[in-house]
Amino acid sequence: ASQKLEEKLVCSICLELFRVPVTLPCGHNFCKGCIRDHWHKGQQAPAAAKTGYTCPECRRDFERCPELEKNVTLWNVVELARDGDARGSGTGRCEVARGELCPQHGRPLELYCENEQRCICCICTVRQCQGHRRVLFEEERSKKQTFLEESLEEAQEESERIERAMQELDEQTRSIKDSSDKLKSRIQSKCTHLRKALEDFQCQVVARIEQEQVSRLERLEENWSLLKDSLDVLTQYKEKAQNLLACPDHRTFLQELPRLPRLESPEALVPVEFDVAHVIKPILETLADISRLLLEDLPGSVTPKAPNPTGQAPSTPLLFPDHCNLTFDPETANKYLELSRGDRKAKHIPSAICRQQEQEPRFEPWQVLCMQSYDSGHHYWEVKISSHAVILGVTYRGLPRERQHGHSFNIGLDSSSWGLQVREDCYLAWHKGQAEKIREELYKNLGVSLDYGKGLLSFYGLGERTRLIHSFHDVFTEPLYPVFWLCEGRVVTLCQR
Repeated sequence: ASQKLEEKLVCSICLELFRVPVTLPCGHNFCKGCIRDHWHKGQQAPAAAKTGYTCPECRRDFERCPELEKNVTLWNVVELARDGDARGSGTGRCEVARGELCPQHGRPLELYCENEQRCICCICTVRQCQGHRRVLFEEERSKKQTFLEESLEEAQEESERIERAMQELDEQTRSIKDSSDKLKSRIQSKCTHLRKALEDFQCQVVARIEQEQVSRLERLEENWSLLKDSLDVLTQYKEKAQNLLACPDHRTFLQELPRLPRLESPEALVPVEFDVAHVIKPILETLADISRLLLEDLPGSVTPKAPNPTGQAPSTPLLFPDHCNLTFDPETANKYLELSRGDRKAKHIPSAICRQQEQEPRFEPWQVLCMQSYDSGHHYWEVKISSHAVILGVTYRGLPRERQHGHSFNIGLDSSSWGLQVREDCYLAWHKGQAEKIREELYKNLGVSLDYGKGLLSFYGLGERTRLIHSFHDVFTEPLYPVFWLCEGRVVTLCQR
């Protein structure tokens, strides 16, 4: 009965409870604003479509616009209905909180509209949501609750993942701070040593240059004195000769001529040269030692480590894109080394002389240079060896051709060459006659990386994993040539790409 009463208090134009109800002469009720807007729209229509003043319910026409007076009685009933909806009445309806009322109609929310995804009242059911799928709150909550529980589990898992990620970031932060502090301390220590080394170096170099200067100037002064004495003798000779030539008496001329001193060749001057190379050589050696001092024990960012791929052989063209194709120099090859495959393969044949040995520029040891040389940039090449008892390295062009120090090779025995000797049980890194022993797996495929500008020479073992065997740090001052030494029966092949 309450619902039927409420339906009678609804304006048929706006479908809402009457706001200011007015009654037309035909007895039908409307909101004052709704009927006025309805008639106003009818008056503005084209002449053929004008409707005049007509009741929207019964279509009764009025000759003139009826007076629209507020229906006070109906207004009071509407207000009572509104108050009853908001506060409840004597019909037994429970008191309803504001959040449980329909915001449009002020009625209790009783159903859920799946189409509009909202809670609705009975008036919404009849009007806006007529024909929509409507379900009870309990049914819709059951579906929504299942979804919410799944969403909550996902949120919990995501929260745990984020917390783990935050912990990892915290650990990385601590690691970076620790590494940074250690690196700063190490760099500060090395810079302190560097300053001390440079100060000592400066004093030694300046003293050496001054000593060389004094020595050369003394020799120049001696040469100047010799020239001055010779000039004085020549001046006296010229004076006596001119006087004799001016003598008019023939007898006197002939008697005095033998008494003139003979012109003698001046004493040979001592060659004097300020040998810059002789002065610079120890300077370069000291700078190399200082460079090594700075580079030793620094992290892998300074000494690059070989990559550590898993599951397949390394892709060295990606690691070192600037691969070089080398060829052996036949003019430098020892007479027992046979070159083939376009001078890319060298084999030591001890029983046959492959070429006549010459004084220059062939090696007396079983060695050979490559044609290529490098004085800047980064370069990489690969070699394949048949077995151990092989040395590979780089050298300046002036590497001695004869045997030295009783060795069968001379790679790495001075300051102008660097070499890696492959032995049966280890490797030996040679430089300045000193060998550093390296325990590592024997590789038959080896890679050499040369970064001339950084003074970095690295040797890699190439297998299922690429592994750094050894790195040299030095200051390079001349073009570097790849060089090889082969024991009897050994074969070295230069890999091409």
